[in-house]
Amino acid sequence: MVDDDPYILRLYARILSKGGHAVHTEQSSTKVVGTLDQEGPFDVLVLDLCMPEPDGFEVLKDVRSRFPGLRVLVTSGFLGGGLLPASELLGAGATLTKADAPGLLLSKVDNLLA
Repeated sequence: MVDDDPYILRLYARILSKGGHAVHTEQSSTKVVGTLDQEGPFDVLVLDLCMPEPDGFEVLKDVRSRFPGLRVLVTSGFLGGGLLPASELLGAGATLTKADAPGLLLSKVDNLLA
């Protein structure tokens, strides 16, 4: 899971851990691909779109080319989630607005894994 907001990382990690998932977090988008290489394989990547360079779109493109089987759930609170449809065109398996994440994150991840 990668998000530049430490509060969001803790919240999402707590939700997924309570749901029975092992969780690894990264606060830096520059480190996520290296983490996937070194510590994977992972089943799902939860990825924030709006982060400092590289942004989530760049990370998503890189992940899709390097890890084609990895399921990706993209989250965003920017513009009320208005950028999420573009991430689906780039290969996101699911999307979720940050406003909806506390109630729907676990079910979205479970659906990706089903």
